[in-house]
Amino acid sequence: MNKSRWFWVVTEMTEATPLPEATPVSAPFWHALTEHRILVQYSPSLGRHVFYPRTLAPGTLADDLEWREIDGAGSVYTFTVARRPTGPPWADSPPQILAVVEWDAGPRFSTELVDVDPADVRIGMRVSPVFCDIPDSGVTLLRYRPEPTDV
Repeated sequence: MNKSRWFWVVTEMTEATPLPEATPVSAPFWHALTEHRILVQYSPSLGRHVFYPRTLAPGTLADDLEWREIDGAGSVYTFTVARRPTGPPWADSPPQILAVVEWDAGPRFSTELVDVDPADVRIGMRVSPVFCDIPDSGVTLLRYRPEPTDV
């Protein structure tokens, strides 16, 4: 029986970092990031914000989602420190601090923490948004850094 193994081979050749592609449903979120604003959907029938972008409200399936701006402030819900590259495009960036931020507006958002030593990160740490414009792509990524009073 032939058993093959699949593994990442990190070479000197740098691979392009994958970037998100907006869909018709998510386009308002991605476009707002390029303007350094954060838009998320709000459902009046649920009385709360929802994230990820979708066409119907979760649970009720109401067709009442509307885009609203939030400030993006929140706290670290969970995190992990990737001390090895998570893939070839990130071969030169360890350690990466991958996190889920719980927005004050309610939903949680998967992101990367920047401008912080991994040893200083803790659950519940207050964080604020960092808009990272990717050159020549028209894409802005949303990352987070600790609020100055929380490090």
